[in-house]
Amino acid sequence: MGNPRGRIPTGVADFDSIIKGGMPPGSVVLLLGDLGAGQNEYAITSAAKLSIVKENPESASFYLGSYMRERMMPDKICYVTFSRSKDDILQEIRMSFNSDFYDSFSRNVIFKDFSSCYFRQTLVPRSWTGESASALFGGNGEENLLEGLVTYLDENAKGSMIIIDSLTDLLLTTKIEVQDLIAVLKGMQRVSKKWGGVIYLLLTKDVVDDKKQRMIMDSVDGALLFEWNKIGTSSRRQCYIHVEKFMSILPHLDKERVARFATTVTAQSGLVVIDTERIS
Repeated sequence: MGNPRGRIPTGVADFDSIIKGGMPPGSVVLLLGDLGAGQNEYAITSAAKLSIVKENPESASFYLGSYMRERMMPDKICYVTFSRSKDDILQEIRMSFNSDFYDSFSRNVIFKDFSSCYFRQTLVPRSWTGESASALFGGNGEENLLEGLVTYLDENAKGSMIIIDSLTDLLLTTKIEVQDLIAVLKGMQRVSKKWGGVIYLLLTKDVVDDKKQRMIMDSVDGALLFEWNKIGTSSRRQCYIHVEKFMSILPHLDKERVARFATTVTAQSGLVVIDTERIS
């Protein structure tokens, strides 16, 4: 895993150059955002660029920037889903990004699909989720989503990048109590220091009330906020990243007087930082 004081690149080079190389190993990071504001693109960009570099280490400076020479590359990259299929995600990437992104992502990212458990005891037909039977989901529901997630992380999270898509799904299902999810997140945040990788948790902003959202934010190491913002009085909209919480990153932002990062998404580069707004 390299230098124990190294960092795990995010894949967004200009962002990493400000936060001293990437995410500290052992971090659980909440990607909280407005709809379409870039949190999904951030996760895909990170997984795709690290996949490219894993296959072609000589491309590291081009894709990850030259700031950090002692990078910690994850042993595995895993994508956990609850309601979306692997084929759906790969098709979205193929249509949105260049072939290098898609090819490396599809070859290197390991998917874990919990949809059969997620949709059990709902009115969603089995055929809609890729299973053979066309009857409505039945079953006794013995498999618990949170237990399944915990087991998967225990078996795969050590030294890995894990993308969990998404907490939104877990919060909206009637099968999971919020306090149980918070307890799992707190336990995840604690044990992740032994795992030494990075876990990204996607969450759509305002799907739960402010109190629950803050409880979730309090249960993780760091939180990146992705949001839309108007530019002046024009109708053009711009996306930004704010570092809402991160003890090991915020001091670097304060030193650089960084307020937020303006971003855009391109087919060739994924999510990129196009401007750094500083406190005057």
